[in-house]
Amino acid sequence: MNRTLKSILISIACGAAALGLSAQPALKIVTVDVGKLFDSHYKTEEQMAKLKDAQTKAQEELERMVKEGNQLVEQYKETVDQSKNTLLTAEARSKAEGDSQKIMEDIQRRQGDLQNFKANSQQSLQQRFNNFRSLLLDEISKKVTEVAKRKGATLVVDKSGPSLAGIPSVLYADAAYDITDEVMTEINKDRPAPPVASTPASPAPATPPPAAAAPAAPAVTVPGLAPKK
Repeated sequence: MNRTLKSILISIACGAAALGLSAQPALKIVTVDVGKLFDSHYKTEEQMAKLKDAQTKAQEELERMVKEGNQLVEQYKETVDQSKNTLLTAEARSKAEGDSQKIMEDIQRRQGDLQNFKANSQQSLQQRFNNFRSLLLDEISKKVTEVAKRKGATLVVDKSGPSLAGIPSVLYADAAYDITDEVMTEINKDRPAPPVASTPASPAPATPPPAAAAPAAPAVTVPGLAPKK
């Protein structure tokens, strides 16, 4: 191959490579805080309120079960005392001993029911939260994509997620490239109007005195919220 032909082929190859590079869009990166969008989303507020209500109902049921269990414990103590009371007839003491055994079996069964109820309630709350989280993150991702495309971005980086050793995936980004607030504006376009509060016809009744403290019961915790005390 002579030098002239070789030079022509090299020129053609370089030109093709240059055309290929120029066909790629210019890199434009934007950042977004998906964690902030999720936590501040109006649907998150609504869902957490529902989970909080479910938690309260589950806690009330736990306390009811504990109260019934405590009553059985008192009955058990009474029958044990009767079974040891020498003033009673042997037949009465024998009956009391049999009753105490039955009550103890009932107590043990109820303890198992209480633990199962607590575990099932916790699992149900966690599953509801996980399902909601997955669906809402998918919605947020679509909104982020819409805004990013509108701004001509070619790459979106989530600055809320930790990477190795807990270090954020984005160590620095100019605020001019952040689209979190713009995405939040897009999200809130679909937010329902708050209900109009009706004017009370009569003054609210006085606050009743606090009720006696309920027996302690295992707490059921809503995911993302502090345990109920």
